Amino acid sequence: MYLNPNWRILTVGDGDLSFSHAIFEHVKPNKLVASTYDSAQTIEQKYPDNALKKLRECSVDVLNNFDVTSKACWQTLKSNNQYFDVVIFQFPLIPAFVGKEAFEASTRQSSMNVLNRALLHQFIKYATEFALNPNGPMLCFITSKDVKPYREWNIEGSLNERLSSKYCGQMPFDITRFSGYKIRNVDRDKHVKDTSGITYVFSPKSSTLEPQLAKQLTKPSYLTSNHCALCRVGPFIAEEDQAKHLKAKKHLQMLRLESDWQHWLNTFYS
Repeated sequence: MYLNPNWRILTVGDGDLSFSHAIFEHVKPNKLVASTYDSAQTIEQKYPDNALKKLRECSVDVLNNFDVTSKACWQTLKSNNQYFDVVIFQFPLIPAFVGKEAFEASTRQSSMNVLNRALLHQFIKYATEFALNPNGPMLCFITSKDVKPYREWNIEGSLNERLSSKYCGQMPFDITRFSGYKIRNVDRDKHVKDTSGITYVFSPKSSTLEPQLAKQLTKPSYLTSNHCALCRVGPFIAEEDQAKHLKAKKHLQMLRLESDWQHWLNTFYS
């Protein structure tokens, strides 16, 4: 992950705030604001080893109860004239549901796949509209894992449909550059295995990226012709191979997920 020390950085959904503290320690950015979905009290209870106190001692602003899907939360940033060059969402995942009834109620209309895509879509939308300085690079970073179910969210594909921010490319996330950062399970004080991550970059200024950032970005081969971007396979050797793939169970499943996603987009923007 490339971070320019001159950037003004906002982190969102940083569970125990260890990532934000690692940025402060190792990047020393021009400005850093950290935010969490949980309240300060919940953070202290959920993560005994958290960085809330450390950040406050370093005079880093911490915004608690910040809901990425809440337009009002983002509007508050703009009302307070808080603008940033990059907003970062590390290993996003919707919070766990409390009980079977809550899970069934939340997934009655949308699958977990769609709910997670919606979380990321709204993050990019609201960050671009309310948090990013129009005179800066206007960057949204999403770091995710290259395993199921995360790789089924089509982050580099249809995630940003109807948004001004475009997919610019991706770069490896090297956790060793952020000493002290612990990837946590959602809603649990457990350190997740350091699975290799990918940071996906979005910006409405995709054609004018900072050269040092652009140099680190790549786009995977499965986004090129003669591949299936949905299933991340190819190149196809012959037309018969492609035809067989298009009828395969995996591909049909991905098509259903895409159809569900398009339904959510149509509903959200209706």
